[in-house]
Amino acid sequence: MLNNKKIVFTTGGTGGHINPALAVAGEIRRKYPEAEILFIGTSDRLETKLVPDAGFNLKTIEMSGFQRKPSLENLKKNLLTVKRLMTVTGNVKKIFAEFNPDIVIGFGGYVSGPVVRTAAKAGIPTVIHEQNAFPGVTNKALAKMVDKVMLTSPEAEKHMQPKNPIEVTGLPVRYEIVEADRDFSRAELGAGDKPLILSMGGSLGARTINDAMVEVIKKLQPEHKFKFIHATGKFGTWVPDKLKENGVDLDDKDIDIREYINNMDVCMSAADLIIGRSGASTLSELQATGSASILIPSPNVTENHQYHNAMTLVNRGAAEIIEEKDLTGETLTNKILEIFNNSEKLASMRKNAKEMAILDSTDRIIRIIEDTIK
Repeated sequence: MLNNKKIVFTTGGTGGHINPALAVAGEIRRKYPEAEILFIGTSDRLETKLVPDAGFNLKTIEMSGFQRKPSLENLKKNLLTVKRLMTVTGNVKKIFAEFNPDIVIGFGGYVSGPVVRTAAKAGIPTVIHEQNAFPGVTNKALAKMVDKVMLTSPEAEKHMQPKNPIEVTGLPVRYEIVEADRDFSRAELGAGDKPLILSMGGSLGARTINDAMVEVIKKLQPEHKFKFIHATGKFGTWVPDKLKENGVDLDDKDIDIREYINNMDVCMSAADLIIGRSGASTLSELQATGSASILIPSPNVTENHQYHNAMTLVNRGAAEIIEEKDLTGETLTNKILEIFNNSEKLASMRKNAKEMAILDSTDRIIRIIEDTIK
């Protein structure tokens, strides 16, 4: 149905926006090899690497977001954004004139605002996808004019005023995550019969999570009841030395400290408890693997959306939450022990997470694109 159609995806800034768009574009390319796909993003963000690496064409426009914290530096940035807004529509129209899209799909990030808005005003079919439980400013504005709004979480609907009824599609999850086998993964990691705790704070690392996990491992390792896999992130390479200072034996086969986890499908499916942030992609992966979790939302994100994301699982009994302001080694240790001392609660968390999973998200999104383009 999408063969010979020309499809624009617009998104950028972070992997949380870009990767779901790439997952959908990749499936369209597989199902409809004659469809033409073009991405529109900015020239200085992550899309300039991820989109070409995935084999898609990328056109760039000069666009930036408004800074909300008052400062002289941010005032300069906001003036630049205003200047760019005065020319961006013309640049988008030029791209549209060359490509002649049949539909434009926005996956968030400030770059998608002028692209989707220009398409909607030109009468080109438009759809957007919102990843978070608390929608971003761009998608809240676009919801009023696009043909279809797609949501990862139904909780986002109350913060939007869509022109047409919304559809909950979930968020595309990598095939490897969905298909991971728990028993195989535990055997590969040598987990044995011990409960496995997986903890992480993102690719850069989160200082508060690293500090807390040092204390957790220091306290719980001597009992040899748990196996730990902890990802320190790029800025947490000090963690092994800190553990050694605290008397932790890093040669212990139950302690696995890494900078980055490159086999996330194996680690997540094997884990009995996962500790980490609550970005939209992470939560969809927790649901897909039926994982119990302790979520520590990042307070350094717009609209505090990670807190709202986390509460979608907490309210359904699928996760526990510790806000960063309350996070210490002691509070995290107590929460871990509370969960593992109640086997019924742990089983219930896993079951509730699995029941929230939407495993056909990509198919749902493509169906909506097909219906909108008719």
